[in-house]
Amino acid sequence: MAAQKNKKLKIVCLGGGNLVPKVLLEPLKSYPVLLTGITSMVDSGGAASVFRRQFDVLSPGDIRRHVLALSNAPKWKKDLWQFRFGDEFYGAWHKGQSFGNAFIAGLEWNLKSHKKAMAIVSEFMELKSNRALPMTVDKTNIIAELEDGSVIEGEHEIELAGNHDVNLKIKKIFQKPGGKIFPEAKKAISEADLILIGPGDLYSSTVPCFLPKDAPAAFKKAKGKKILISNSVSRKGETHGFSIGTFAVEVEKYMGSDLDYILYHNKPVDEDMLAEYEKKESMICEPIKIDNDLSKDKFIGADILKKDEFAYDPKKVVREIFKLINYKR
Repeated sequence: MAAQKNKKLKIVCLGGGNLVPKVLLEPLKSYPVLLTGITSMVDSGGAASVFRRQFDVLSPGDIRRHVLALSNAPKWKKDLWQFRFGDEFYGAWHKGQSFGNAFIAGLEWNLKSHKKAMAIVSEFMELKSNRALPMTVDKTNIIAELEDGSVIEGEHEIELAGNHDVNLKIKKIFQKPGGKIFPEAKKAISEADLILIGPGDLYSSTVPCFLPKDAPAAFKKAKGKKILISNSVSRKGETHGFSIGTFAVEVEKYMGSDLDYILYHNKPVDEDMLAEYEKKESMICEPIKIDNDLSKDKFIGADILKKDEFAYDPKKVVREIFKLINYKR
């Protein structure tokens, strides 16, 4: 997929949280490509979810991070976007809120349209030809059925497991009520030359992007190469005991189509760096196992972690992705 003259590669990056913006959107922004970040919009915990409860708007936390990563705005705007309020306002719920969350939620509440709100956000944060899109604008929650038949509700509970046994595996996950894919997200997926999935928490970040009722059909019709950037460590209550192969199978099951490639870290993990990471991320349990029988044509192992920190190296990840599709500037 060598770059054609005067034709920019169209890339869609799927997932929420912190990893997709840092590992994919920020480094890819420096290339002559057209970028679209798509997030599930089902965040139900943390400061951003307060807006969802108080004003009946979509939780802005994940899409705010996509906007920042895609922004070409000057430093003062980016600093303002991340500014967090302290005790300046009456009402405790304001404390800890970021300007970006308040800006997105306030616009949606006033305009009664997430689409109109994001048009203003994109202009203010100078996304130019890049876009940050919701997978759905329907107000929905994710529900997980556990292996013992019990049911838990909400991204926050699935991710942090505050009220259920983290030793129980997730049997299946779905939306309630069922949502539909946002038309602009569907169009972006259809037109993409490359669809990048993850990295991120499987059931609370990645899989929710496939849950709108018409999403699997959209991915099945998509002609772009689909590449999963696999997680390197498992998470309690979500992926404990998983292997790289298991991870890929789950993504394909919910996406409703096959992945072209799965990129994963294949070098030993430094135990001291992993221990430091676990101090910050208490739900992390162990490195994801590497199967012995992975197809070398589909599963691509490479050194994609940083040397001095347990984190993906964005430059390495992007380099390996472009090698897979034979992309040259």
